[in-house]
Amino acid sequence: MRVEPYLYFNGRCEEAVEFYRRAIGARVAAFTRYRDAPGSRAPSGSEDKVMHADLRIGDTTVLASDGQCHGATNFQGFSLSLTAAKDADADRLFCGAVGRGSVQLPLMSTPFASRFGMVADRFGVLWTIAAREPAAQR
Repeated sequence: MRVEPYLYFNGRCEEAVEFYRRAIGARVAAFTRYRDAPGSRAPSGSEDKVMHADLRIGDTTVLASDGQCHGATNFQGFSLSLTAAKDADADRLFCGAVGRGSVQLPLMSTPFASRFGMVADRFGVLWTIAAREPAAQR
């Protein structure tokens, strides 16, 4: 069994998929619009919106959709965590995830990570980004 996050972007899913593809290297494994699924109950006027997207970020799957296309997202009470092998990779991921978002905690060294920071991206999704690079390799 696996637990996979499923994010609902309420009308901005295609924009989010493209952003994650560019910013953090997400690969799109599946992408279905409401119009492409016969018999689906698409929200009125939302036939071109994303019914389902399957993103691969490293070894992890993140699922996404426009959901009911209400227009507002509310990503609270969780974060998605990216763990990089090297500090330089964490720096790159952090800068990419910021893309018109807001830094919640700048990247810094902590007792549990050589780099750790938090960013809310432009969709409101909170990302924690960490690296655990041994001191000898820095």
